[in-house]
Amino acid sequence: MTPIASPWWTPHVHADRRPLLLARGRIKARVAGYFAEAGFTEVECGVLQVSPGNEAHLHAFATERLYPDGRRKPLYLHTSPEFSAKKLLAAGETRIWTLGPVFRNREEGARHAAEFAMLEWYRVGEPYSALMEDCARLMAAAAEAAGSRTFRHRGLACDPFAEPERLGVPEAFARFAGIDLLATIEPGGATDGAAFAAAAREAGIRLAEDDTWSDIFSRILVEKVEPHLGIGRPTILMDYPIAEAALARRKADDPRLSERFELYGCALELANGFGELTDPAEQRRRFLAEMDEKQRVYGVRYPLDEDFLAALAIMPDAAGIALGFDRLVMLATGATRITDVIWTPMAE
Repeated sequence: MTPIASPWWTPHVHADRRPLLLARGRIKARVAGYFAEAGFTEVECGVLQVSPGNEAHLHAFATERLYPDGRRKPLYLHTSPEFSAKKLLAAGETRIWTLGPVFRNREEGARHAAEFAMLEWYRVGEPYSALMEDCARLMAAAAEAAGSRTFRHRGLACDPFAEPERLGVPEAFARFAGIDLLATIEPGGATDGAAFAAAAREAGIRLAEDDTWSDIFSRILVEKVEPHLGIGRPTILMDYPIAEAALARRKADDPRLSERFELYGCALELANGFGELTDPAEQRRRFLAEMDEKQRVYGVRYPLDEDFLAALAIMPDAAGIALGFDRLVMLATGATRITDVIWTPMAE
């Protein structure tokens, strides 16, 4: 019989976890100090929203508001503070950051929690490359706060003080999978699933008959590319195809690609950044396409936040990013499970 693990509140379990949790507190303080010194305003974003986000493969927790007169209104726990934060940019804020809980259903494992802490920040009128520089500084700050010189996870190591490698997605697919990604994307951004499937099978990727271009992209990324990222030093994986960047603007020099990047350490994805899309009509089109795909795959769809789309019309050019704070703490402390660095993990 498999022994039942003691709950996190058992004194001996808490005693083992407490050094990691204290390190979490020091990292949080360093993060706050970094943003204060850079002239950012800390904001708090409401958790209950009319839309939890409109990405096909993000799953939300649904709830309901009951009014005194008996009316009912469906609401969701947000999967990100993004919509609220961008409304603040439309209102006139120029540098903001927030750290708080977000909620994602259907997620479980050593690296995932249904409720976790997200660090999100925005810079108005600045290029998304400024966020890359923030990431490098925050990784070093987290390591210093934890008293660590090296990030470690699952036998892999990463120097958080080293300058991150900046690697384009097309280059990564060519280097690690032998696939010419751009050959499967038309000049306007439309994708060729048949050509991509053939290239993926040639690279040894197993596919299902109904896999879409995006499904194939995800399989190659996970199986062939991600295991090589953030080894030795952090990796910034940038220039994602526009089909994989629902909230990012197109690159000026290649409309097939977007101003989107992800940060990796020890083959673990830490952050997702964008040059933000500010065209409400284009954003609506992308959201509807994402919800059509969600309906096809999962049989459900989420409403659009019309208030957000209205705010987007007056939102200035900005760059924004979301970073999984618990994962950053994991790497800085060497924790093996995300629940080891969360003060009160959700009961299973």
